[in-house]
Amino acid sequence: MSTTTADGDAAASSATSGVTPMSHRQILEAMSGLLLGMFVAMLSSTVVTNALPKIITTLHGTESGYTWIVAVTLLTMTATTPVWGKLSDLISPKLLVQLSIVVYVAGSAIAGLSENVGMLIGARAIQGVGVGGLMALVQIIMARIVSPRERGRYSGYIGAVFATATVLGPIVGGVIVDTSWLGWRWCFYIGVPFAVAALVVLQKTLKLDQVKRDVTIDYLGASLIVAGVSLLLIWVSLAGTSFAWLSLPSALMVLGGVVVLALALVVERRASEPIIPLGLFRDSTVALSAVASIFIGAALYGVTVFLSQYFQLSRLQSPTIAGLATMPMVMGMFLTSLIVGKLISRTGLWRRYLVGGSISLVAGLLILGTLGAHTSYLVLAAGMLLTGSGMGATMQNLVLAVQNTVPMREIGAASAAISFIRTLGGAIGVSALGAVLAGQVKSNVTSGLDRLGVSASSAGDSGAVPDPAALPAPVAHVVRGAYATGISWVFLISAVAAALGAVAIWFIREVPLRTTISDEAGEPESPLQVASESVAAAEGVAEAPAYRGVPAIARQA
Repeated sequence: MSTTTADGDAAASSATSGVTPMSHRQILEAMSGLLLGMFVAMLSSTVVTNALPKIITTLHGTESGYTWIVAVTLLTMTATTPVWGKLSDLISPKLLVQLSIVVYVAGSAIAGLSENVGMLIGARAIQGVGVGGLMALVQIIMARIVSPRERGRYSGYIGAVFATATVLGPIVGGVIVDTSWLGWRWCFYIGVPFAVAALVVLQKTLKLDQVKRDVTIDYLGASLIVAGVSLLLIWVSLAGTSFAWLSLPSALMVLGGVVVLALALVVERRASEPIIPLGLFRDSTVALSAVASIFIGAALYGVTVFLSQYFQLSRLQSPTIAGLATMPMVMGMFLTSLIVGKLISRTGLWRRYLVGGSISLVAGLLILGTLGAHTSYLVLAAGMLLTGSGMGATMQNLVLAVQNTVPMREIGAASAAISFIRTLGGAIGVSALGAVLAGQVKSNVTSGLDRLGVSASSAGDSGAVPDPAALPAPVAHVVRGAYATGISWVFLISAVAAALGAVAIWFIREVPLRTTISDEAGEPESPLQVASESVAAAEGVAEAPAYRGVPAIARQA
């Protein structure tokens, strides 16, 4: 299938390719179930954000447990995203999307029944498997029905849904936690009705022509990647608390993680159908987008995870108010996703928005890095607005840049690879930033209480997440300041990571967006060849042919 562009050139291109074009309305109908599925996943994830401090306190968890409840979802999401991408070449993507929603709902149900932190972490791991499917398959399906030139427009819709769920999630989660007759367990149950609706809508509206290839799944490579990354994440989470950074356990875990990941690279190089095709990274756009994604992923997830802790533990806001307080960040993401998506589809230019978004993200994180327990909310709002705007301009468009570069036969693998790398960066970032926060809080609380001449046990169990409202005023003051200082360090480190991502984005070259979703004679050209032919016209994308062999009328964008 194909899609129409602003000038109606899809009809001409489809006449050549033999593919039936889709109108804007048909595409929206086809995407409605996908968008609803994305809404389910994002709503269920963000609902938990403001509830986590309460959940951890109720289940007597630690700061390490808090971090792992988030990190394990990112880890399983990271590990399974490329597997879902490969499966889409064997099985109907529509069926796989529905399956991923069912898996996510199952994980949510188990999470709602959790009696301890360990059970909740396990349930969150199952949720991550479902989210990995949604993240990979939505991008893959969209790549099959929408041309790169028009994809910015529809990516904007995805970004808007993401932002809407991000707005509603923390607020709804806060209301649920603050309502005594509901309780935090309903944070995991609330997405079930939306999931059922998504399954029904997908069955009715999404019609795809399945393109099957003879592929195999590299389960050994996937297992080695998961094992290697898990070892390193566990090391980052436990070092400095359970054992010293420079110790035998640290050395063994780091060495083990590096060795296992090295074996994964060997397996991936030899596999006929690797989970992450290493050949993709010979293209500079893919390689630079991957580098940017891992750093920006670390920054993005760090912000969303620890911002709610700041408002609840440092500013003593209720979960509901904490959700409302993050509105500037979410509105920045919502508006930027829509506006940038439409501008990209209208002009065919995308690099400037990636560069501008990455700069906005760094600036916002630097402002948030100055926060304290009593920082003016106007300063925080400015930081959150810039951060959200940077998220909206970079997240979907890094995937778009890669999809526009690789041939159609590698769209699934390339899209899944970038999603894999971004969530890998997020998992590493959340674990590392959580370890930094735990160390900062422990050190600052201990030194603060020493100055008061009060025992460290006055702040509660060592390593546990405290409830400042239940502590004596002088002790609560120390705890609030400790969390503010620790979280400011988290944002400053995130700003450094985002800056590294911005440097990578700066070196990405503008390649004209293709106006078709089919290749000449059914075979895609080399992305390097397309890039080299197009680079001279990069500044005049509107007049440049995106693909050789496309009829002249279809080249006019």
